[in-house]
Parts: sequence; C-alpha cells; structure tokens
Amino acid sequence: MRRKEVKKENIIQFAITFAIIILIGVISNYLFTRFDLTSDKRYTLSDYTKKTLNDLDDVVYFKIYLDGDLPAGFKRLQNATSDIIDEFRAYGSENIQFEFIDPAESPDKKTRNEVFRQLYEKGLEPTNLQVKESDGSTSQKIIFPSILISYRGEEIPVGILKNYTGYSPEGNLNASIQALEYELIFTIHRLTNKKIAKIGFVEGHGELSSIELDDIAQSLAQTYHIQRVKLDEYLFSLQDTLGYNNFDLVVIAKPDSLFSEKDKYIIDQFIMNGGNTLWLIDNVSINIDSLAYASATLALYKPMNLDDMLFKYGIRINPNLIQDMQCAVIPVNTALVGQEAKFAPAPWLYFPLISPSKNHTITKNLDIIKSQFVSVIDTVGENYDIKKTIILTSSKYSRAINAPARIDLSIINEKLDPNRFTKSNLPIGVLLEGKFKSVFTNRVSPMLTNSDEFEIKTVGDEAKMIVISDGDIIRNHVTGSGEQREALPLGYDRYTKQTFGNKELLLNCINYLCNNEGLMETRAKEYKLRLLDKPKIVEQRLKWQIINIIMPLIVLLLFGFIYFYFRKKTYSKY
Repeated sequence: MRRKEVKKENIIQFAITFAIIILIGVISNYLFTRFDLTSDKRYTLSDYTKKTLNDLDDVVYFKIYLDGDLPAGFKRLQNATSDIIDEFRAYGSENIQFEFIDPAESPDKKTRNEVFRQLYEKGLEPTNLQVKESDGSTSQKIIFPSILISYRGEEIPVGILKNYTGYSPEGNLNASIQALEYELIFTIHRLTNKKIAKIGFVEGHGELSSIELDDIAQSLAQTYHIQRVKLDEYLFSLQDTLGYNNFDLVVIAKPDSLFSEKDKYIIDQFIMNGGNTLWLIDNVSINIDSLAYASATLALYKPMNLDDMLFKYGIRINPNLIQDMQCAVIPVNTALVGQEAKFAPAPWLYFPLISPSKNHTITKNLDIIKSQFVSVIDTVGENYDIKKTIILTSSKYSRAINAPARIDLSIINEKLDPNRFTKSNLPIGVLLEGKFKSVFTNRVSPMLTNSDEFEIKTVGDEAKMIVISDGDIIRNHVTGSGEQREALPLGYDRYTKQTFGNKELLLNCINYLCNNEGLMETRAKEYKLRLLDKPKIVEQRLKWQIINIIMPLIVLLLFGFIYFYFRKKTYSKY
C-alpha cells in the first residue's frame, strides 16, 4: 500500500515539474532576458548597443576572417568574436547575419595570394605569424584578424587586433577582446546613422593645413561632415542669421597668430549657443628646424590673444614647457666632425609620452600618446556651473621650465636624475562641461556687431570643450614636396616605426564632444586579464595536475557513494 502511495507522489511531482517547465517555456516567449554571471559583465551589452541593434531596419552582414588553423591566442579572439556576434543576434534578431571565413583555405598558393590581394585592397590589414611546426621548424602564416561589415551595399573593414606599444601579447589580446563591442557597434553606427554631425576646422590664424590634418579628416569624414571655415571677422561664419550654430563642433588646431576681437567674439557666441570646441594650442613657439642646423634654439612665449578667453572659461595654458623622463626618442648625429653622419636614437625630454588615464571614457583603453613641446594647464575660476576633468597628464617624473628658454640638444648627454624631476602628473589636457560665461560680458563694443538680428548672449547653454596644450598632437607628418606630398598616419613615428595612440585619442575626444556618449559608454568596458602564474605552474605542476585530474574523480565517487547509501536506506524499508 505504501509503495503505491510513493509511486503516486512521484507521478504527481513529475507532472508538476513538467508543467512548470512548460509554463517557463511559454513565458519565455513573451519575456526576454539574459543572465551574465561574469564579474566584469563581459557578456552584457551596453544600453546604446541594445538600442542600436533593436532599431535596425535591414540586414547587417559580418564577414569574419578568423577561421581555419589558428594559434591558441587567435582561437580565443575567434571565440570572443563569435560570442559577441551571438549577443548581437539576441537583440538584432534576423537583421544580424554572419559567416566565418578562412582566407587561406585554398591549397593553391596563387589562389591564396589573389584572395589576400583582394582583402588588402578592401582595407583589411594582414598579420604575419611565425608558426612553430611539430618537427621544431617554423613557417610563415598570413592571417587577416579583421571583419568586413556590410549594410545596404556599403562595406566597412574593421581591424579587431590591437597592437599597443609596451603591451604583452596577452595584454594586446585582452585589449582586442574588450574593444570588440565598441569597434563593431561604432561601425554599425557609421553605416546606419542618418543624422550626421557637422565639424568645422577653423582657419585664418596659421592653423594646421589640410594635408597636415589629412589623416584625422579622412577618418572623421566616414562619420561626420567636415568643413574648413575661415572666420575672417564675418559674424555669421559659425552661426546663421537667426543665431543657430552652423556646426556641432569647431576644432582650433595649432594657430600661430593673433585672433582679432571680432573672431574671438564669433567663437565666444558659438560657445554661448551650445557649440562644442576642441582647442589644440601651443602657447610656446619653438623653431624645431633650428635644432637640425644649430643644435639649439629658443622657446618663446607667443600669445595669440586667447588667454583672457580661456581664463574666463576656466583654464590657463602656462608659458612653459614640460620635460618628462617618459619621453620619445629622436635621431641624433653621433659622428665626429668631418665624418659621415651616423644617427642614433636618444631620449628627448620635450616629447613626453603620455600614458592615458583609465578614469574617463575618452582616454580609457588607449595606447600611449606622443606629444611635442607641451605646456602645463591650470584650472582657474570659481564657476560652479562648469565641471572640469583632467584627462591627460605627464608622468610622475616630470618638471616644467618657463619660457623664454634655451632648447639645446646637449641635454641628451646629461644623466637623467629622477630627483630633478619632482613634479608628478602635470595637466596637459582638460575637459570642461557646463554653462560657460562670455568673455565679452560688460565689455562688448558696438563695433563688434552692427546687426540687430545678432543677439548677444552672456551666459551660455550647456556646452563642452576640451583644451590640450599641444597643437602637434593632431598633426600628421608629411613627406615629399609639391604635388608629391603625402600624409603619413597620425601618431606614426618615422624613426621608431611605431604608431602611437594619437588618432584614437582625437577620435574619442570628437565623439565625446559630438554627444556620442552611448558609443563612449560602450568603449569604456574593461575586462580583467586573469593570467596564470607561470613560475608557480612550473614549480607546482604535479600538485595542480593531481587537483585537476584526481580530485574531480574522488568527488564524483564520494557523491555516488552517498547517493546510493541514502537511496538504499530509503527504499530498503519497502
């Protein structure tokens, strides 16, 4: 009798369990949710990414060139890419489609080379790997760690392998994985965004030329409308006759001559009407060509009539130069007089290498940034409507020298003593956000405007600006002359053959100033790199082999013994 009751209870429990499972399945068709149990939430997409994917109205197709026989590190990158695409599909549904492709799958070398050529022409960058064979020999393997993303007939290549200066292979791999969501969603944003912000590069005061800004302009042109604008004291160069701004952002890149009061007024009123600005200002003038011929030059304070304006907004660029022990190298002729020139790299204190802070989305996860002849920026004033954030600083071994100063190549022969570099983290770049006050408050002259349609504002709408005390940080080097002039990539060092993070920094600054905070939130995600302790692995190898192989078997046997013991004890009564 008792056995029948137990059997009946088991049937009822099974029926209830089955009904609950069916109910959960039905509910899950109407309520969508996903659970991420990782501590750094690596499988949780940002709100901006989810919104972008939900708003897709056509297919976004991913061709992922990470397949075939790959080394372990690239297998991990492949798996991470597959995971992020799966997450995209969870929110983008049928509008996210993809395929993994092995560009080297053909056994015919000529066919493979033709495929490689086509991919290279489409903008996909190859990587050469040294692969160790089973017999101990090594061979070359070409892979394309890239994705070709297409939408409505337009294709954009995306390189997903980072190669940051000073990073270990594991560090670069981790940086590549944590940047995946940002790189992919930013590309989708470029392909699908209908409202395009407008950026104006101010000229007329000796600012950098078009070819010196060629690389950054080409990158920005893929996302924004770019235009060079000459103020020329024309009141409506940045605004229309109704007082609305013609641009979302203006960039003032390394001017070298005075701004007239009218031009200052035009920029000021643009800011008062909610316009955002990126200032890249050299407050000290150096003729660097003199160093090549005379091995010395003078650093002179060169005001451009902007000091009062920037001071009113909340910052001051000091007339000094930073010397930093963490610096780039320059080629120096080490040959004796009369001998053939022989160049060797030498550290140059006036070219600080900036390690970006991880405390702000603009500078998070960036490579080292190269700067040239930078000055210290102070935050000033008591405008509580302005939030000031220092985003770029020198290293902890730096100091500042006041202009005028003699810049002499002989400094490279001096022994660097950390005790002489006692200033830490001197500000180089500052972000200001809020409601700015006009520098022309209570002192606007009627000669500045003869138009009744142009209303003067003394307290601004919400706006943002970034001030960096280095105009060269946005300048790409130019080779050749005349019609043969060619722009090199921004951040590329001709002497060390390294590419620094200048371009990514400037793109981040401009994305932030153009109110793409959602993209910046996506970029700020950070995955913790959990590496094994290699010395401990070697030292305690046997111990961990036993723990990983024997212990699970012991636990399984112990669980089985306990299970059968209680089962026998329970049912032996019947």
